[in-house]
This record gives sequence, C-alpha cells and structure tokens, in this order.
Amino acid sequence: MHRRLYLVSLAASLGLLAFSAQAQTASYPNHPVKVVVALPAGGGVDMIARLVGQQLQAGTGQPFIVDNRAGASGRIGLPAVAKASPDGYTLMASPASFLTTNKSIFKDLPYDPQADFAPITKLANQDMVLVVKDRKKFPNAAAVLAAAKAQPTILTYASSGEGSPQHLAALMFETRAQLQMTHVPYKGGALAINDMLGGNVDLLFAPLPEALPHLKSGKLTALALMSDKRSPLIAEVPTMAEAGIPDMVMQTWIGLLAPARTPRPIVDALNRQVQAILLRDDIKQQLQDVGMEVAPTTPEQFQQTIAQEISLHAQLVKAAGLVPQ
Repeated sequence: MHRRLYLVSLAASLGLLAFSAQAQTASYPNHPVKVVVALPAGGGVDMIARLVGQQLQAGTGQPFIVDNRAGASGRIGLPAVAKASPDGYTLMASPASFLTTNKSIFKDLPYDPQADFAPITKLANQDMVLVVKDRKKFPNAAAVLAAAKAQPTILTYASSGEGSPQHLAALMFETRAQLQMTHVPYKGGALAINDMLGGNVDLLFAPLPEALPHLKSGKLTALALMSDKRSPLIAEVPTMAEAGIPDMVMQTWIGLLAPARTPRPIVDALNRQVQAILLRDDIKQQLQDVGMEVAPTTPEQFQQTIAQEISLHAQLVKAAGLVPQ
C-alpha cells in the first residue's frame, strides 16, 4: 500500500515538473535575453549577433541584448556562459575557434566545448582572406611567400588571439608553404585590423566581413582568398590556388549556443526562430553583402561540426609544432 502511494506521489511530482517545464517553455522568453559575445564590438561575430538579436526581439517582443566580454581568446566570456543558469536567458554567439581550436591551443581550458554548451544552430560561414597594407612591398601572395622564406620570422601577422580563425589560417599557411612568421595576437578582429591600418604588422588572414570595408576604401589590399572559388564581393582577388598556393582552403563559422542542460524545447524554439530569420531573403542578402553566407543547421548537425573540427584543428596545430600554453 505504501509503495503504491509512493508511486502515485512520484508520478504526480514528475507530472508537475513536466507541466512546469512546459509552462516555462510556452512563456519563453518573458524577460530580456543576454547574448554573450566573447570578443569586442565591431567584428563579424558581434555584427551577426546584433542582427539576429534584433530580429528575435522583433519576433518575441523581448530584448536580446549583446554582452561583449572580450579577452583571453574566449576564456573570459565562454566560462561565464557555461556557468549561467540553463534557462534560455543566457546565450552566446561564438566563432568556431573558441569551440574547436582552443582545445588544442590551451592546456587548461576553463570550459569544455562539448560538455558545457547546448548547440542551437550555426549562423554563418565566412571566407578567410589574406590582406596587407603595404601593396608596394607585397603586390601579391607570391611576394609574401618570397619575403617569409628569405627571412624566417621577420614577417609579422596579426590575429584576434591565440587559436582564433586568423591564427589558424596563418598556421595553415606556414605549414603548407613551409615557412615561419611571427604571431601578434590581439583581443579581437577589430583591434587586429586597426593595427594593420596603422602599419604595425605586415599581414593578416581576416574573415572577409571584417576586412571588406577596408578593402572597399582602399586602405587594405586583398592578395588571395582561402576558398575554392572567388567571391563576387572581391571578384578581382584570386583564390590561393590561383595565386600558386594549393591546398589552402579555410572557412570559419559563427554559431549560437546555450549553456548545457538548457531545456530542449527552448533550444528547439530558438533553432526554429533563428533558422526562419536566416532564410529570409532580405537577411540572406544583408549578410551576403558583408561577406557572410548563412548556414543554419539542426542542433545535432552543429554538434557534429564542432566534434569534427576539434579533431581536424588538433591535427593542424600538431603539424604546425605549436605547443599548448
């Protein structure tokens, strides 16, 4: 008799919990949502986070507020998200590197890229482009190769931090071309480009959206695109293969995630809403105009991408001889 009463009570409790979760999901969001970007304002991740946040606010009636927590190659912003309450009110827009390359770059990573986050959807892909300020010194990619091989470690390249897409692209360039350059890391892509504009570093492998305004203004020059095809936005710029450097294709991506254990109905609701936003013709065109290709996925597809690239980037870091810090 007591066991029967216990089972009835347990079933009632579980039913109440399920009802509570459903009610929470049904009313989500009912207050502002924070979207952490572990980079400074002004870069590609910040740009798409704000665009998607504005559209989510328009659709839900609740603000989606971008919170920039830059520094330490994501090791400030991402732990804060990992420790946040898994209720859907703290999200993050992240570049690929903080979830993939960082695992090979740092010995003691204060978060687990796979266990601590619930992937929602990939947002966009971005081509990487080799850019310089001194077009007389570096009229093409071949000139960069020649200078780097003539004086190893003399050329400097900027990045948005250890393990960033810019850093990884440069590691690929060094490894495949068998040369050495000197890495100058910054706290974000916008800061790296600012120092490029100031002539403080020789070159930068930049996500196209971050470089594009400066290419259009003529302040920077694109030498080669790390893609298997040219971009219509900079149609005159050759691919790396066309520039005589084969096997140099790399895209970086930006994704939307929540803390692990965020209720699946909330993850699914966000996935549906964000996919609908990204697939709108006006949004696709707006992102295409700045060099981004929309790339919505299911949570499972996004999780698989993260797992695959952790492995691939580990191989690249090892081949480059980079010692984890």
